[in-house]
Amino acid sequence: MKVGLKSVFTKESIQSQLKDIEDAKFEDITVFKRKAVLIYIKSLQDYANLQLLVIKPLQDSTDTRSVEDALPFSQIVNDNDLSSLIRDILNGYTVLLMEQSDEIYKINTMKTSQRSIAPSENEGTVLGPQDAFTESLETNLSQIKKRIVNPYLKSPGLRIGTESGTEVAVMYLEHIANPSLVSKVLSRLKHVEHPGLLSASQLNSLLEDHPFSPFPQLGLTQRPDNVTQALLNGKVCILMNGSPEVIICPITFYELFISPEDWYIRWTGGTAIRLLRVFGFFISIMLTSMYVSINTFHQEMLPPELLQLLLESRSKVPFSPLIEVLCIELVIEILREAGARMPAKIGQTIGVVGGIVIGTAAVEAGLASNVLIVLVSISALLSFLPANYLLSTAGRLVRYAFIFGAGMFGLFGQMMVLAFLLSHLLKLTSMGHVYISTPMTSEQTDWRTSIYRAPILQWLKQSAAAKAGNRVKRPMDEE
Repeated sequence: MKVGLKSVFTKESIQSQLKDIEDAKFEDITVFKRKAVLIYIKSLQDYANLQLLVIKPLQDSTDTRSVEDALPFSQIVNDNDLSSLIRDILNGYTVLLMEQSDEIYKINTMKTSQRSIAPSENEGTVLGPQDAFTESLETNLSQIKKRIVNPYLKSPGLRIGTESGTEVAVMYLEHIANPSLVSKVLSRLKHVEHPGLLSASQLNSLLEDHPFSPFPQLGLTQRPDNVTQALLNGKVCILMNGSPEVIICPITFYELFISPEDWYIRWTGGTAIRLLRVFGFFISIMLTSMYVSINTFHQEMLPPELLQLLLESRSKVPFSPLIEVLCIELVIEILREAGARMPAKIGQTIGVVGGIVIGTAAVEAGLASNVLIVLVSISALLSFLPANYLLSTAGRLVRYAFIFGAGMFGLFGQMMVLAFLLSHLLKLTSMGHVYISTPMTSEQTDWRTSIYRAPILQWLKQSAAAKAGNRVKRPMDEE
């Protein structure tokens, strides 16, 4: 034990740090005929633990000769860092300060209040595990460690947030994950300068290579099976206390279309559904802009029967196709946001009834064509196909760029926007790794776990995107 703790840790010095904290308690007690002070935050205490681990043992300590014997679960404070001791008190520890000596002890009596493990509402599946992460870091770590029972599974912890001091854990398989990737993730976390983060999605934006891009460059999930699969592929996962989301580093553009259920169904059905999501995403961002292009510049592209139908539907509309599409798209966005912000039952009613009523009224009033209402509805449904919510949001934003390009230059404008989009995606990186690749620039293992869902017998190698060290998965005793 270091000498000189008394000069730093006194009742007065701790009281000055916890000044104006109403529920900070300083109780004077007598231990072994010596004066002592019991310090704790009342609102953070589990009174059962406080009584069982601290108060009752001290009251029954007549047969013991030392505090260590009376409080077997206590820890001795051996450093002169007052801020560290204050942080422990604010984290729910009870501190026993022995006056007229250098003895200081801390006991963890924190109240553990958390919600139970429940299925994920955002990533629900019919097959496979149904548990999801909670806001407790310890609970989330246990869910992963129950799935990967391996001493190579590392989880170093650190604190971020200059004011909040939020606890973060970095998980990876030491013998599989690339050391340079691990060091890069740890370095970026240590250089995060922010007063306090409330969610892993906020931390996600601080770790990305290109923070001004609308596309997510790191994975975000609430499912332990997703994290387990990522760890086995040599990736690094970041868990944050107080957030049910886990960050996966790195990630590719194709992996944003993968749903957990793809791994639990036949490979033929999984591949077909993934292709549907990818093509549906690009159709959703170009469908309404195609309506603007054809009605403004390229009416000769349609067959006469379809052109006649389209002209009849627009005969009473007083606006240009560009203004018409923008108005209906904004109405859909308003309905979407209103339904999401209201209680579940009311939100569903607004989404369904509001869309039908407003769409029917707009067509009857001559403010929009019935063809456009159908196209906007299909586009809105297709925007929900991507398994990643952040990618879906990015697609909704990119759609307006296609609409403006079509309104100014027709199909040529759409192709210009598409070229800029593909160029932007090819320039993006995820933790320094390739974000989107082609068959010529990627390894075969990437395509087996991206758009093409390979049979399970071909899952022997980790994803090449993470540049994993151990390329073949085998049990520890067979390595």
